[in-house]
Amino acid sequence: MNYLGLSREKLYPTVEELNRLLANYHLYYQNLRNVHWNIEGENFFDLHEQFEELYDDAKEKIDDIAERILTLRFRPLSQMSEYLSRADIEEAGYLNTDREMVDMVLDNHKMIIANMRQVLDAADAISDEGTIDMVGGFLADLEKRSWMLDAWKARVLEGQPA
Repeated sequence: MNYLGLSREKLYPTVEELNRLLANYHLYYQNLRNVHWNIEGENFFDLHEQFEELYDDAKEKIDDIAERILTLRFRPLSQMSEYLSRADIEEAGYLNTDREMVDMVLDNHKMIIANMRQVLDAADAISDEGTIDMVGGFLADLEKRSWMLDAWKARVLEGQPA
């Protein structure tokens, strides 16, 4: 049944971008777990908590993205090999400092933000307001979180306590 009033053919580009966003979020989530577990030093308490908040948020968004793809009557990617092959984000290796960790997170944000904008463009082309609303909210939230991390980084780089 086509309860959305959108054809599968027209939805396909949006779903492709949503699946890429799903893959990017999975790699981002794992990168956040990496830095959450491995943060050390004077900024441990601030960043350990911040990274946990970010991965909890990412986990929720992963579910929302997958459920949106299902709502559109497509199948979300669900295997790690698919995520690794489709994501723009790469697995982070060992990072030595809190600044390297924040830089990596901000780089991941940059890729996810670009992907979100591509989802929005594809969804806008077919008036898929449900996807536009969901991803638009995600975008505003991630932009704000990026600003906060960037402000922390600027403060730390100036030599002020975080």
